[in-house]
Amino acid sequence: MTDASTLTPITVITGFLGAGKTTLVNYILKEQKDWKIAVLENEFGEVAIDDGLVAEQMDAPEDLITMDNGCVCCSIRGDLIRTLGQLATRRHEFNAIVLETTGVADPAPIVYTIQTNPKMSAHYKIDSIVCLADAKHVEIHLDDVKPDGDVNEALQQVAFADKILLNKLDLVTPEEKMRVKTRIQSINKFAEIIETERSRAPLDKILGCDGFNMESILTVDPDFFEDDDENKKKHNTDLVQSVGVSFEGNLHSQWFNMFMMDLLKERAADLYRTKGLLSFHGQGNAKFVFQGVHEQINFGPAKNPWAEGEVRLNKFVFIGKNLDRAALTKSLMDCLYKEGGKKPE
Repeated sequence: MTDASTLTPITVITGFLGAGKTTLVNYILKEQKDWKIAVLENEFGEVAIDDGLVAEQMDAPEDLITMDNGCVCCSIRGDLIRTLGQLATRRHEFNAIVLETTGVADPAPIVYTIQTNPKMSAHYKIDSIVCLADAKHVEIHLDDVKPDGDVNEALQQVAFADKILLNKLDLVTPEEKMRVKTRIQSINKFAEIIETERSRAPLDKILGCDGFNMESILTVDPDFFEDDDENKKKHNTDLVQSVGVSFEGNLHSQWFNMFMMDLLKERAADLYRTKGLLSFHGQGNAKFVFQGVHEQINFGPAKNPWAEGEVRLNKFVFIGKNLDRAALTKSLMDCLYKEGGKKPE
């Protein structure tokens, strides 16, 4: 098994048109001096990074433009696997890789490719998913109504993110900023919001931060799991929201596995992100964690076991469409191990 510390981290940047992704990429490539980064720009970007940066004659993924600060830029003209494969021999030259994904609402295929393709997982790991949001216009995008009740791209991008760069704060009032932050947190309370102006992001907050890992559940604010349904009903009218569930006890492994299999079978498309911290009956002090994107779930033991006397508090995070907190809580609590071994009906 590859040591994760030797893998090159990939930060996936999402965000809608005008949010400031091009400005952020230009900042990475031309202004900052502390990081050596390979920027992969997909071919459906809103504009070329800038006129002199990505040459028009670039016609193959292996064509890299090297900047004065040691960063490189590459435009993906086809297969992401091919592009990253060609970069693999040079990957140790870079602190990180930034994958700019304009127009991609759902990064799940990218995550799946990096994690499951042996040629990719031997060299790379997903470090975090970062959504760039324009504080002035994000609410307009979030309010966009799609036919047949579908979730719009902006909602999906916020839902998938580990970090949200709330950009262009110089264009809004303090009251508008608070309203936007409250709205974003109602959709994805798990993501860290980083305030920026003109896309000047603190790169150490979004690169090499290991935000996309199974143990991230351990650092979730405990308040997230408090039942605040009445408040949420008043303030959150979005299709997409965050739900946190926590309770003490040991889970019955078979019942929990069956619950998750049924949930993913029925609702995988609606579940953007899932995370969990688990204690199982019969597993001693082993502490288990998982995280998922749609139906792709990574599950395994945590680095540190349950400490002697530590309360066995199971925690779950669900971010998705049309979630029923009460139903999820009941279904999960029905998975608790009980003497006699009979599951509640």
